[in-house]
Amino acid sequence: MLCNAAAPSSVCRSVGMKEAVVTKEISVARQAMETVSSGTSDLGPFFGLPSKVKDLMYRLRGIKSLYDWQETCLNLDCVQQRKNLIYSLPTSGGKTLVAEILILRELLCRKKDCLFILPYISLVQEKVRGLASFGLELDFMRKGHGLVNSLIESGRLDNVGLVVVDELHMLGDGSRGAVIEMTLAKVLYMSKKTQIIGMSATLGNIRDLQTFLKAENYTNDFRPVQLKEYVKLNDTIYEVDPKEEDCFRFSRLLNYKYSSSMQKMDPDHIIALVTEVIPTHSCLVFCPTKKNCENVAGMICKYLREDFLQHRREDKAVLLRELKDSGDGSVCPVLRRTVPYGLAYHHSGLTTEERKLVEEAYSNGVLCLLACTSTLAAGINLPARRVILRSPYVAADFLKRSQYKQMVGRAGRAGIDTVGESILVLQDKDRNLAQALVCAPMENCRSHLMHDDGERNPESHPVAHRTQCKSVRLLVLLHDTDEITTSMEQVRDFLQGTLLYVQREQLCAERSLWDVVQQCVDVLQDKDLIAVTSETHTLQVTKLGKATFKGSVDLSCSGVLYQDLSRGLEGLLLNSYLHLLYLVTPYDMVAQCKPDWMIYFRQFTLLSVAEQKMSAAVGVPESFVARKAAGQTVKNNVDMTVARRMYLALVLFCLLRETNLWSVAERFQLSRGFVQTLLSSSSAFCSCVLHFTEELEELWPFKALLTELTRRLSYCVRAELIPLMEVVGVMESRAKQLYNAGYKTLSRLANADPASLSKTIEQLSNKRANQIVASAKMLLNEKAAALQEEVDDLLMAPLDLPADLSAEQLV
Repeated sequence: MLCNAAAPSSVCRSVGMKEAVVTKEISVARQAMETVSSGTSDLGPFFGLPSKVKDLMYRLRGIKSLYDWQETCLNLDCVQQRKNLIYSLPTSGGKTLVAEILILRELLCRKKDCLFILPYISLVQEKVRGLASFGLELDFMRKGHGLVNSLIESGRLDNVGLVVVDELHMLGDGSRGAVIEMTLAKVLYMSKKTQIIGMSATLGNIRDLQTFLKAENYTNDFRPVQLKEYVKLNDTIYEVDPKEEDCFRFSRLLNYKYSSSMQKMDPDHIIALVTEVIPTHSCLVFCPTKKNCENVAGMICKYLREDFLQHRREDKAVLLRELKDSGDGSVCPVLRRTVPYGLAYHHSGLTTEERKLVEEAYSNGVLCLLACTSTLAAGINLPARRVILRSPYVAADFLKRSQYKQMVGRAGRAGIDTVGESILVLQDKDRNLAQALVCAPMENCRSHLMHDDGERNPESHPVAHRTQCKSVRLLVLLHDTDEITTSMEQVRDFLQGTLLYVQREQLCAERSLWDVVQQCVDVLQDKDLIAVTSETHTLQVTKLGKATFKGSVDLSCSGVLYQDLSRGLEGLLLNSYLHLLYLVTPYDMVAQCKPDWMIYFRQFTLLSVAEQKMSAAVGVPESFVARKAAGQTVKNNVDMTVARRMYLALVLFCLLRETNLWSVAERFQLSRGFVQTLLSSSSAFCSCVLHFTEELEELWPFKALLTELTRRLSYCVRAELIPLMEVVGVMESRAKQLYNAGYKTLSRLANADPASLSKTIEQLSNKRANQIVASAKMLLNEKAAALQEEVDDLLMAPLDLPADLSAEQLV
């Protein structure tokens, strides 16, 4: 989201004039819809939408009818009157479909833009793929600017008729929650016509959120498939029953013969639990760590019968070939061993392409079991007949109630199963904590506008004692930059519309919220981000502050970034990407880096003389790396943060030269998932730095240099593949297939016949072929529309012409 906020927001005058005549109110929109429909028999029978939408829902999604609760929710008075709404149901209840219908109604009937806020990149990618075909069929090609900041700046916030927030409980999730709260608070403050719809699983303090969003509430406990929750202690299964005194009721004993060697390998009886359902049914095993995922998948395979190898054998062979293609000929050894049995692991150590292949194979029944981390529960929808929680911990932290409900909520496949089961594996020491976990009410959702990355538990340390109120500082800066607020009084007025203000008594127990805000203003002044006039107390953003806002740069590192860039200009290395890569290596990735000093030294010696001098100039000389590699004591004062950052820059440098993620990961002994995360984070940060430098005249040389680097980092493939990689759902291996098959340009792909494409490209389903062609067409139309706007701008007479000059005189 922060990267989208940094995107340029140029809006041509022609668009502004067109928007001036867009439909004004919902009553006008309804009248227009009725007028258009009066000549036909189709009067919008599908919740105010034409029947074509209903037909598309069936053709593209297989949805014939809605659940009763969905119909009730869509027909609520507050929805019809365009009031704000929060609706909450258990996981897998069908919340997203309601939001999509409301979005389509806003786009097609009111001709307004919509903003759909999702918490994870994987969900965004899935949603773009899912809506691409609807966009093509229903001709809503206009693409809204990513975030509210740029819309406010360009005066277009009222063009957003609807904001939908998925997983609304993420408001209580650290810095991510703070960004969501700031976004929604701005919408509430600046636009009285924009409707806000929030959806979430059940929340403990829904009234706080209602007050914040000025919203109605609809709650239902509907679930398409019944969920039965169990826990396992030793060899006994208990059903979770809140009516019982200790929450657990005896269900059965495990009936599986273990040898002594099996008992040592599998003391928690995971094999017994999974073999009760696989391969006929699907199973998810949630593990506390990434390494445990791989170990569990490997362990289960050792004790599976040989007939598991025969189940969907050909399809599994195809999956292995696709995994090999995605890795440029390399396949993870663990997956090579587990996939033939129908098993795989799923965590951030996989590349994006590997995860997608594993997810598709699991959804299609080719894989019957995934050993995964908790992030899968909060990401895309991959249900299972049985969900097993290997442990009540995520890493070293005991599960939260919301995390537990998300995981067990994946149990039960609508339309396939009549029941879903979850089993939490417990040790005796965790029994009491587990009783509270499975029977307690949902946690409360707390504002994180005063979130500090150094505080893991916001309720264990009163915010009044914190010296770093990062999000509130950011809030003050953003709103002054947006010209929403120009004085302390207006800052106070704005903050009264936040969730933080609603919860101020709990979160600001010892000091008033206004004292904290004043402290934040003082900090911003010290950082030279804002200036406050002594007479009128008016807030004014400095050039550095505006650059920080425009680039969505973290306040804690904006000063360091400015210093690094300024020093970089003094001796910028231009015959190599290394110097620029160092400058755009994200500061927040440094803490995750523990260099292998021998590898560091080996890669350092491969650099040119100029590149080695550049490294020494930023603070990492060869002598330092050599001594560390030899295990010697280093006397000279080298900043380890700079040294680690240079190490990550070397990883990126190798990646840009080779574009083979697998070989680079192996060379630096890093997981390929980490290398890919480094690449994507650096691409995003490069874009942020580009916008940061655009606001500071003294840093003008970086504009041209970083524009091309951003593009290179975004795709990290051969130049000829980049246009194809822009299409949603096309990864590197698929782009290579398309290019080699003759679909070398976006235009050719957009005009392809999906049926022919499916036959030409190996292992490309008809459904995916349709999605790729639809996405290519949308992208092509967007590019054409952007070019047309430029043409309109060029041909339009200037609005500030002297009165005695006419348009005819200009021709």
